[in-house]
Amino acid sequence: MNFFEHQDQAKRNTRRLVLLFLLAVVIIVITIDAVLLLLFGNVLSDTAGTSQTLSGFLTDNSAILLFGSGGTGAAIGLASLFRSASLRDGGGAVARQMGGVPVEADPKDPLRQRLRNVVEEIAIASGVPVPEIYIMEQESGINAFAAGYSPSDAAVAVTRGTLENLNREELQGVIAHEFSHIFNGDMRLNIRLIGALFGIMILAIAGRRILSGARFSSSSKNNNAGAIILFAAALTAIGYIGLFFARWIKAAVSRQREYLADASAVQFTRNPQGIAGALKKIAAHSQGASLTRDSEEIAHMLFGQGMRATLFATHPPIIGRIQRIEPGFREQELGEIAKRMLRRSRREAEREAAATQASAKRAPFDPRTIIEGIGRPGWEQIMAAAALAATLPESLVSAARSTEWAPELLLCILLDKEESIRDQQLFAIARRLGAESETQVRYLMTSAMPIQPEQRLPLLEIAFPALKRRPVEFIHRLLDTVTEIVHLDGKIEVFEFLLAKVISLHLTDALNPAQSHTGGNRTLADQAQAVRDVIAILADHGHKESELIHRSYENGINSIGLEHLPMQRPTDWVKTLDMALDQLDDLKNKEKERLITALMETILTDTQVATEELELLRAIGSALHIPLPLMSDRSVSRQL
Repeated sequence: MNFFEHQDQAKRNTRRLVLLFLLAVVIIVITIDAVLLLLFGNVLSDTAGTSQTLSGFLTDNSAILLFGSGGTGAAIGLASLFRSASLRDGGGAVARQMGGVPVEADPKDPLRQRLRNVVEEIAIASGVPVPEIYIMEQESGINAFAAGYSPSDAAVAVTRGTLENLNREELQGVIAHEFSHIFNGDMRLNIRLIGALFGIMILAIAGRRILSGARFSSSSKNNNAGAIILFAAALTAIGYIGLFFARWIKAAVSRQREYLADASAVQFTRNPQGIAGALKKIAAHSQGASLTRDSEEIAHMLFGQGMRATLFATHPPIIGRIQRIEPGFREQELGEIAKRMLRRSRREAEREAAATQASAKRAPFDPRTIIEGIGRPGWEQIMAAAALAATLPESLVSAARSTEWAPELLLCILLDKEESIRDQQLFAIARRLGAESETQVRYLMTSAMPIQPEQRLPLLEIAFPALKRRPVEFIHRLLDTVTEIVHLDGKIEVFEFLLAKVISLHLTDALNPAQSHTGGNRTLADQAQAVRDVIAILADHGHKESELIHRSYENGINSIGLEHLPMQRPTDWVKTLDMALDQLDDLKNKEKERLITALMETILTDTQVATEELELLRAIGSALHIPLPLMSDRSVSRQL
């Protein structure tokens, strides 16, 4: 199952969740109506027939039924909407509510620095913005979670116990597990679970409050006090029964997704010992994965079971998870875990050397390899990302991680090589963002330039958490500034288009995380002209000879079976591509998979891959909300 199939499965799970939630609400409403009728209903005489008596009974008590059904439905609905609204800021809101502390841009703590390095490496390798990073400082158990509506507003949080007890490869396995939740569409589902299940749990809370208040008035002359107490007790009981089913819903949705995320983490790192070692340490650790904070709401989001005992566990048994990765593992081995972990750390250098040798033997660079790598970057991509991150100048990395400098670094990357154009761009920056921003851009331009082409996008991905921490009004001005400076010279290079597209999409999704797009229901046949436009633009930018341009266009069109029409070169490729991508983002996930395959066929017509082609492919992937893994023209050339 690949990225596109996971996304479709997540959408199906979301629909299943909605149906289960509605079914639970209907059952709860009927039960509360029955309790209200039993306690407060007017009983009719038996002079009429049974059906008439029942009909008359319901008619006579219609006000009670209306109050019970409407009140219960409104309470559940409003509570769910309120809880969902409290999480509208995305993953960071969930992490902060769990006591998460953001990891600063330049952490002095080596454990925090290692965490940031691992997260950044996997993000760069995957082709997504670096998520916000949090540490739950008060938690000594080994646990982690990813939250958010989309990769653009994602947050990854780990406990202090995770940092202190796991080595680098085990931490990498845990983070890869959390990234798989990001790619598989689990995060959006998990946040919606929080909102939906809070609506059910609110009944138990309301019942307890009414029960507490009714006790104080029970000694009064109010003849209904006893009935009110009985109703409050029944409401509390129904609420807890609802909580029982809520936990069942979470377990039904969550357990298999954990097995899938474990398997994806192994595919990410090609190192089963990493995530297996983390799971073993959880099993052997005195605290395990348990949290001191109430983790009821986010239990289904955690790496390990956050509560020690629960009837419907949100996670499979940890021994079972280990045995899925290491079939020969036995629980009796836990006593020897510490010694085995020590021996494993000594072999770390040997494994890295072996991984480097294996990367030279990797599979050919073909469309299937790219498709299978979406949302599941291999060890080669992670190693390449680590090597690329190591080449980034420290001053630029510090600027990228700084809230005060990240916007200026972004603008600095976009500056034109021609001095006259660059002067106009700097003037536009000063006019829109102020003289201080222009001064910072000039400083970066003179102190840390030139930035190598392959370093530009990783710097943007590292800078993304700092960028989105700026005020909304500033982000809009920044987007307007980016648009102006890339258009100043009257032409747009492919990288400028890529950078502007990536920035606009990710920041827009971050500002409105609940509205981020996850695919539609259109087919390639529905959007045939948009498909032809995208393939034609890619073919035109990837080749110089007319014969090759037309052949690559035909290869792309033929690979998806569209009616063959002569290639048309758009007069304004940027406008045409923007319009086409807006339409193609409504494709079904499987149709997006076919489109990416066709684009790869277009690129590989001449068995050579140009930087412009990779940048354009990356821009198309971002516009379609597809995180393409790390690729470079150099690595592609070696594979070809």
